Amino acid sequence: MSFVDYSQACKIRVDNALKQQVDINSAHAKQLQAAAEYSLFNGGKRIRPLLVYATAQALGADVSHADYPAVAVEMIHAYSLVHDDLPAMDDDDLRRGKPTCHIAFNEATAILAGDALQTLAFSVLSQANTGLSAQQQLSMIQILANSSGLVGMAGGQSLDLEAVDKEVDLEYLENMHLHKTGALITASVLMGAHCYKEVSSNTLTSLASYAQAIGLAFQVQDDILDVISDTQTLGKTQGADIANNKPTYVSLLGLEGAQEKAQQLHQQAIDALKPLGDRACHLVDIANYIIERTH
Repeated sequence: MSFVDYSQACKIRVDNALKQQVDINSAHAKQLQAAAEYSLFNGGKRIRPLLVYATAQALGADVSHADYPAVAVEMIHAYSLVHDDLPAMDDDDLRRGKPTCHIAFNEATAILAGDALQTLAFSVLSQANTGLSAQQQLSMIQILANSSGLVGMAGGQSLDLEAVDKEVDLEYLENMHLHKTGALITASVLMGAHCYKEVSSNTLTSLASYAQAIGLAFQVQDDILDVISDTQTLGKTQGADIANNKPTYVSLLGLEGAQEKAQQLHQQAIDALKPLGDRACHLVDIANYIIERTH
């Protein structure tokens, strides 16, 4: 199966699973329900669920077991984007070519939609009859909680806000993005790995190295596209980081330096997958896609 076909099949699979979970948990608060669905189904690339599925399949796990972490990580990602776009954060009006949640609804509803998606993610992971053992579920809950909170995505977002209008070095920038962007990408890979009951510590180490490299590469490519692309292609406001005086890989390394950095990280990711051999073909494809994408 080609990467395009594989990624599309995974996207359809996780979208169907997301719809089932949202329907099961639909509330009487219709506007909140609509805002949560708007944020989940507004055209995302589904990179994180794709990583869950590709990792699970690389280790020979049952793909149906991967539905739960794939859904959970996409809910966390969607919540983070809703809150990231708020006036108190990045104050963005456009996300994936559509009005951001607080523009389409209102600020209070957007905050609640993010809250609802975050808690629903952990409800999904802790359900009975998933086919996963209690230990597998607990490992996934711990991974997702750590990657989302103070030592993960939320901490990275705080570092991002602290860096506005300040000069920071490359070490600070990488630490920020290892948390803000990379933590959830790493969680996606590790949760996918835990879909296999007997995953070894060596395999987890290799996969974590891969995930950290593509997590940084994803952000480097974002910074590059923010300079060389346009708003229509990106689906969000081009040049927003520059306008907000935020440090980026391009501002620190220059455009060519950032492009070289992306290639170095890509190679690190590929090297980390070598112990898995051909089983990791889709993970290799994802690494390629991350630095070749145009939006």
